[in-house]
Amino acid sequence: MEREEVFTRTARNRRLLADVLEGLGPEQWAAPTLCEGWTVRHLAGHLLQPAFVGFGRFFVTSLRFRGDTAATVDHLARRLAEREPAELVALLRRHADDRVDPPRVGPMGPFADSCIHLRDLARPLGLAADVPRDDWRELLGHLTSGRAAPALVDPRRTDGITLRATDADWRHGEGPEVAGTLEALAMALTGRASVLPELQGPGVAALRG
Repeated sequence: MEREEVFTRTARNRRLLADVLEGLGPEQWAAPTLCEGWTVRHLAGHLLQPAFVGFGRFFVTSLRFRGDTAATVDHLARRLAEREPAELVALLRRHADDRVDPPRVGPMGPFADSCIHLRDLARPLGLAADVPRDDWRELLGHLTSGRAAPALVDPRRTDGITLRATDADWRHGEGPEVAGTLEALAMALTGRASVLPELQGPGVAALRG
């Protein structure tokens, strides 16, 4: 995708996330997500990180955690999530059009977050809310391109297997096949083990490993 298209799709998905969050009750805000250790509220806080945490603040904060990126992200998500749910929703809408181009991950990083994190919260809650199928196709193309940041996808996950979408004309790689929907394939590649039962084929064991 061209950069402008990435920004446009990310903004649309952020608004969708805000709509979904706005419709949740207190118990749902406290429910766990597919992001280990995070509730829906923590995840909402994380979604605001691009708007409130620039590279400089992130770097300085990471020094407290000896450069541990995951620990830094977790800390920032929890701090941002201290806001009330209504404020989190309002801020997500207010900053939906922010054009964020983070170092190393580029604009595809926030775009990936807008797709994956929607399902991270929707799946455990049994909600059908999802981004357009073509977003998953574009994201899978990025995840398998070799250009995605290691924090987003471990490049070893695609070694020696063929990925095939069952809901679109899309495939990648060589080796034992892993078949599933575009969404399930993308969620699996980004480490969501709970979707593995939705995939079929002799390559699933390798992906699980």
